Amino acid sequence: MQGGSSGIGYGLKYQARCISDVKADTDHTSFLTGTLSLKEENEVHLLRLSSGGSELVCEGLFSHPNEIWDLASCPFDQRIFSTVFSTGESFGAAIWQIPEPYGQSNSSTLDCVASLDAHVGKINCVLWCPSGKSDKLISMDEQNLVLWSLDSSKKSAEVVSKETAGMRHSLSGGAWNPHDVNSVAATSESSIQFWDLRTMKNVNSIERAHVRNVDYNTKREHILVTADDEYGIHIWDLRKAKVPVQELPGHTHWTWAVRCNPEYEELILSVGTDSAVNLWFASASSENQASERSAEASRQRVNPLLNSYTDYEDSVYGLAWSSREPWIFASLSYDGRVVIESVKPFYREDRYMQVEKKLHYHV
Repeated sequence: MQGGSSGIGYGLKYQARCISDVKADTDHTSFLTGTLSLKEENEVHLLRLSSGGSELVCEGLFSHPNEIWDLASCPFDQRIFSTVFSTGESFGAAIWQIPEPYGQSNSSTLDCVASLDAHVGKINCVLWCPSGKSDKLISMDEQNLVLWSLDSSKKSAEVVSKETAGMRHSLSGGAWNPHDVNSVAATSESSIQFWDLRTMKNVNSIERAHVRNVDYNTKREHILVTADDEYGIHIWDLRKAKVPVQELPGHTHWTWAVRCNPEYEELILSVGTDSAVNLWFASASSENQASERSAEASRQRVNPLLNSYTDYEDSVYGLAWSSREPWIFASLSYDGRVVIESVKPFYREDRYMQVEKKLHYHV
C-alpha cells in the first residue's frame, strides 16, 4: 500500500539527519532533533505533540556549536542528551543538559555536562544503556568502542574501558541489547559484531556486508533487525544466525535505518534515500519460518508492507517511535522536515490477529 503523508509537519531552518524520542518524558510525546549546517550556528529543537494530537509545538530551541550527526536522548532524564558533531575538520561527542527555564522565543545555550574526548577518529554514535537509571554509555568511532561512566551532577564522564575492533573492521554504528545490558551489537563493513561489555571482547559475529543500521526487538529476546545497503531488511534469530528468518524488500535505493516498535513486536519502520518511510508487519519468530516452502504458499503470502509514506522531497535519515504512544512515530528528511504520523489507520488489534493468522497459515 502506498500513500502520501497525512501527518503533522514541522520545518527546521537547516538540513538535518537525526531525531530521537524523549523516552524519559512520560507526560508528553516529545522528540529532540538537531540541524546540520556547516556555515550557520546549529540548533537543537525540543518538539512536543499537543494534547489534542493536532499540532507539533517547539517547546525549546537551543544553539549548538557544530553540525549534529547523531543525537540520542538520555533514557532516564528528559533534560539530558548526547550529540556527535563535526567542526568540518574533526569529530567530537558530548553530553548536554537543557537549561531551565527554557522557551522557543530565542535560542538558549545548552549546558555541556561532559565531553567524550577519548577518540581521535571519526565518531559514529553514542549509545545509552537501555536499563533503568544506569550511568553507562558507549561512544563508537570507526575503530574503537569506549564504555563511559557518567556523573551528570559532577559534570564528568570517565572511561571505564576501551577496546579496538581491529584494522580489518570499520565500525559504523550499533545498538545496545535491551534484554542484556552487557551486550552491544556493532555494525561494520563486513559483519555485525556482538560485544560483551564485561570483557570488552567481540564474542560473536554475523558475516554480512554493508549493513547500514541495526535494532533489537524490545519484546522478543534474540530477535535483531538489520538494514542492508543493497539487500533490504533482514530479521535474525540470534540463536540460529546463519541465515535470516525473514527478508523484507526494503527500499528502491539505500535502506538507511530500521526501528522496531517498543510495544507491538511485529511492527517495523524503515527509511531510505528513496524519500520514503515504510511500515512493515513482520513475524519475528523463527518457529514460524520453515526452510522449504512451496511456490504456491509463497504466492499466497500476505504482503508485509502495511503502508509506504511517500510525501517527502528528500532522503529520509531520521526515525523514532514514541515510547509514550507507541502507535506514533517521527521521521526526518534531509531538508529539515519533521513529520509525525500515526500507524493506527494501518494497524488495529483486530486486524493484527487476522493478519497474523494468515501469515502463520500461509508460511
